[in-house]
Amino acid sequence: MALTPERKVKNRCVEILKEYDAYYFFPSSNGLGRAGIPDIIVCAHGYFVAIECKAGKGKTTALQDRELQRIRGAGGAALVINEDNLGNLRHVMTIINNAAISQTIDEVFKNEIH
Repeated sequence: MALTPERKVKNRCVEILKEYDAYYFFPSSNGLGRAGIPDIIVCAHGYFVAIECKAGKGKTTALQDRELQRIRGAGGAALVINEDNLGNLRHVMTIINNAAISQTIDEVFKNEIH
């Protein structure tokens, strides 16, 4: 069975998330959740990231826009990723990774300076 263009984008996102050893999952869409929930939910070094995957010129729906905005309003990162902007996900993950490294280094120095 051939992969859909959107599935290819999801697979590339997963490859990037694995490179950064991020925790992620695909929310179940079995009718018990809310409509518009992003495709991939991520936790990396304590940061919350939600990813809505689109292929080509695919646009988000009003429900997806609402959920992405709610996530941003709660302090999370909410991305819309397609095959042309996968670099945005890598950039966000690099920032998160660097913040986690800096935070760890700062904690070490704080303990050493007393």
